[in-house]
Amino acid sequence: MTQTLPSAPPPTPAAPIGASRFRRVVRAVAIVSCVPYLSLKVAWLAGSHVGIPEGSSLLDDRAAMAVANAATVLLDSAVIVLALLLTRPWGLRVPAWLLAFPMWVATGLLAPIMTGYPLQLIVKAFGGSVNKAADAGKESFLDEWVFGVVYTGFIVQGLALGTLFVLYARDRWGHLWREWPAGQGRAKQKAAAVAAAVLALFPATLHLLWACGATTGLNDARAEDRPSDFYVLEGMFVVFLAAAVTGAYLLAFRRPGRALPVTVPLALVWIGSGAVACWGGWLSLAGLVGVDDIAERPAALLSLAYAGQMIVGILVAGVGASVLAKRPT
Repeated sequence: MTQTLPSAPPPTPAAPIGASRFRRVVRAVAIVSCVPYLSLKVAWLAGSHVGIPEGSSLLDDRAAMAVANAATVLLDSAVIVLALLLTRPWGLRVPAWLLAFPMWVATGLLAPIMTGYPLQLIVKAFGGSVNKAADAGKESFLDEWVFGVVYTGFIVQGLALGTLFVLYARDRWGHLWREWPAGQGRAKQKAAAVAAAVLALFPATLHLLWACGATTGLNDARAEDRPSDFYVLEGMFVVFLAAAVTGAYLLAFRRPGRALPVTVPLALVWIGSGAVACWGGWLSLAGLVGVDDIAERPAALLSLAYAGQMIVGILVAGVGASVLAKRPT
């Protein structure tokens, strides 16, 4: 049996996880930022209509709303669990996959919100519309203040959780990305990166068309209900797809002596793959649940675009996982 020299151990943190005052403060911020969203969801589960105007479509199917609220309560509660895991000594003993997957999902769901909501505010500041119903004098499905409270909380969660994860990953796995990896397994990584790039052309093209004003693949209801921020957000998803594919390409087709730090493509892969895969799945599920009106159901091309996003995200995430799995631990 071949014996290899042991790799250098990961650097010992200057302050053990859980002992840093900064980490405790950031953890508290992450937990407190979950309170407004969880409070609203629990209130709705208890039968309250706070923030929901009369005649809202959310009140049409109480059972579906209860299921959706319960699911999102669990999702946001996971942020609290992750914040504790990333800042307590026992968090270092958690298997890597058990931490990486929920963090990847959290990153994927929060990154487009952290990007998209500020873009919506910019669009609104320049006189654009972000709510067709309100602009037309109709009742929105939620009061305007709800969006501000919820999305602001999500942005704070994303910033706090992201900061804690970067610190945790540096302490536990920082030795894995000091240098560009060697060439083990590159054939499979290249194949996955190329497949992701080819498959990304379809959803990226559709998102780009929608960002430019085309209605291809949109149902009649969606084509008629497009506020100004719709075009900006569609362009945002093109950027996330490009980031995912670019990161996978840089990792799979790496060359010795590259000046670019390996952390750059790893970050592109992590954020890009999570955003396109998780939001592709979330939007696919949202379009299928509780939609009784045929005119409101997603068109076939839209559903295919979301499915394509999920496949691209999974392939790109696979490239990143493959690269890290082959590094000495």
